[in-house]
Amino acid sequence: MRNGSFFETEPGVELYYEVSGEGPPLVFVPGWTFTIEVFDHQVAHFSKTHQVVSFDPRSQGRSTVTLQGNDYATQSADLAKLIDHLDLRSPVIVGWSYGCLPLWGLVRLRGTQSLRGLVFIDMPPAPVTGSDEWTEMSVAQAADFYQALTTAKGHRDCITAYAQEAMVQRDLAPEELDWIVGQSTRSPPWIAAAYCAAGMFSDYQREAQEVDRMLPTLFVVAESSADVAKTYLDTRLPNAQAEFFGGHMMFWEYPEKFNAVLERYLRGLA
Repeated sequence: MRNGSFFETEPGVELYYEVSGEGPPLVFVPGWTFTIEVFDHQVAHFSKTHQVVSFDPRSQGRSTVTLQGNDYATQSADLAKLIDHLDLRSPVIVGWSYGCLPLWGLVRLRGTQSLRGLVFIDMPPAPVTGSDEWTEMSVAQAADFYQALTTAKGHRDCITAYAQEAMVQRDLAPEELDWIVGQSTRSPPWIAAAYCAAGMFSDYQREAQEVDRMLPTLFVVAESSADVAKTYLDTRLPNAQAEFFGGHMMFWEYPEKFNAVLERYLRGLA
């Protein structure tokens, strides 16, 4: 059973979260403008063996839309407060896309001592660098993407194109595409733009190297980025486990395969 609730992370700002199951804590963090609903397959599977926690970051989903703190440093602090609020001991945390950034941000805030493991779904520690290394997009692509988010139509058009071109490897049914676009556009375009810029200018490479030294880490990366990501991980984060398959949203398109990968990783922590 999934129990939804709210907690106040700062005056006037409430985060919506859900808890289900019992066992070792496993936390899922959705990416840019998305909600906990993207992890429905994972919640259903892992709540049989774990205490599964998922939440809508501020200004996303059912959480408060606020003028302040729409950046990943603040999301990191919100994540830390949620862990404290629920008294989660040694959690494993799974982030997707820009939802990976609060995991490294949590390490910047608190170090690695209180964590059991971290899982990063299809996001490098520095999303936009201008180099030929593993990045989310080029500087020119980042500028175009950000400019498009200045209007509601631009936001819809961006997420529609990205869903069809990068998120999955098959043709989306109309109702699936509507659902994905609806996930993102629950946040207004100015929120989408703020988080977009914050993510593009994030650089957690130092924290990623600390995590690589101190914690068992898993990267699950889309096939389109496999070559550059493997080179980056082998060179920069040599202790990390890595799996390469699917598109940007492979955990949603191929839930059984993704869940098996995550399950193997979790068993290895015992």
